[in-house]
Amino acid sequence: MLQGKKILLGVSGSIAAYKAATIIRLLIKEGAQVKVVMTAAACDFITPLTLSTLSKEQVLISINDQNSWNNHVMLGRWADVMLVAPASANTLAKMAHGQCDNLLLAVYLSATCPVVFAPAMDEDMWHHPATRSNIEKLLLYGHRQIPVENGELASGLFGEGRMAEPEHIVAYLRQFFGSQQNVMPAPQPLKGKLALVTAGPTVEPIDPVRFISNHSSGKMGIAVADALAAAGASVKLVLGPTRYTPSDPAVETIHVRTAAEMFSSCIANYPMSDIVVMAAAVADYRPKTMEDKKIKKGDEGMTLELEKTHDILRTLGNNKGQDQLLVGFSLETNNEKEYALKKLREKHLDLIVLNSLKDEGAGFNHDTNKVTLFDRDGRETPLPLKSKQEVAKDIVSAIIELQHEK
Repeated sequence: MLQGKKILLGVSGSIAAYKAATIIRLLIKEGAQVKVVMTAAACDFITPLTLSTLSKEQVLISINDQNSWNNHVMLGRWADVMLVAPASANTLAKMAHGQCDNLLLAVYLSATCPVVFAPAMDEDMWHHPATRSNIEKLLLYGHRQIPVENGELASGLFGEGRMAEPEHIVAYLRQFFGSQQNVMPAPQPLKGKLALVTAGPTVEPIDPVRFISNHSSGKMGIAVADALAAAGASVKLVLGPTRYTPSDPAVETIHVRTAAEMFSSCIANYPMSDIVVMAAAVADYRPKTMEDKKIKKGDEGMTLELEKTHDILRTLGNNKGQDQLLVGFSLETNNEKEYALKKLREKHLDLIVLNSLKDEGAGFNHDTNKVTLFDRDGRETPLPLKSKQEVAKDIVSAIIELQHEK
C-alpha cells in the first residue's frame, strides 16, 4: 500500500523524536520514499545524520543550508502526504496560527498535499484548553490527527499525550492511502434516514454563578454524529455545553444547556427521526429552585434540595415507533453489564453502549474509548480500546445491521 509513496516527515522538538528513526525504517521497508525536515529543537533529541542515513536523503533543517537555498514550496508539492511526527505543543500552536519561523513550518504552509500529525506531549499540556483549541483548528483545516496513546510520559507520569507508536503511525498511513485509492464513492447505507443524536453534558444552575454538571466532553456523541453523516444520514445533534464541534459541516447542531432544554429539543425532533442515539450525559437531578442572586457564603453549611430531571431516554423509549431505532449509552462504575442490560430492557432500546470507568483510556474526556455493545436480542459485542472516531464507526455499523433486521 505504501510502495512508491512520497512521504515528507516533519520532526519537531520532543523526546518522541527518537521514534522518527523507526518510522523512517518501517516506511522504507514498505517501499515508500521519505524526505525529512527537522526543527533545530528536534536536533537536540536525535541527530540529522541518523535520519539521513536511514532515509538515504539529505535532512533539511534551515532555509539556507551550506550556501544553498532549500525550496520549501517544491518540498510541499513533492509529497503525497506530509507527516508531522512528533508534533510538539509548540509546533501545533504555530501550525494552527500560521506562524512561519523555521523550515518545517514554511514547508507546512506551502504544502499542497494532505497533512497528518501525531501529537506528543505531557498529559497536562495535552488537556490544556489552548492545545485543544489548536488541534480543533487543524482539524477544521482538513488535517488528520493520529490519536495519542496512554502510557509512560517523559515526566515520569502515566497518561495521555504519548505519541502513537511507529507501527501504529505506519498502519494509519497504510489505511489513509488505501482509502485514497478507493475511487468509488463511499457507500451511504443510511441515505434518506433522519438521525437525532445527543452529546455533551448538561448544566443545572444553582444561582447566576454556580451550577451542577459532569465531566462529559461530548466527544463520543459528536463522533457518532459525524459517522452517521458519513453513512448518508441527515443528522441533527443536540449538544450540551462543550468546546468541541462536529467535523462534518452537514451535521445540524442545536445548542442547549440544561436537561430541560435538551428534553424539549429531543421531543420536538423525535417524531420525524428514524435513528436516535442518546449519548449525552444528562443530569439526573437539578436544584429545586434557582436563586436569582449569587448565594453568599455563610457561617454554616448549606442544604441544596434537588429534584429529578426528565428521563429523556425513558420518555423516548415509551413512545418509540415501530420503525424507529433507539440507542442509549450506559456509563457505569460497578455491576456494569447488569445495569446496562436493565436499562436496555426497561427503556425499550434497540442497542446500548456500555462504558466502564474502570477501563483505562475510556470514558470522559479521552480521545479513546473501550465499549461493549448489547443489542435487543442479547448479542454482546466487546470492542477493544480505539479512537472514539473508530468506536463511532463500529456503533454506526451495528445500527445499520439492526436497520436491516427491522
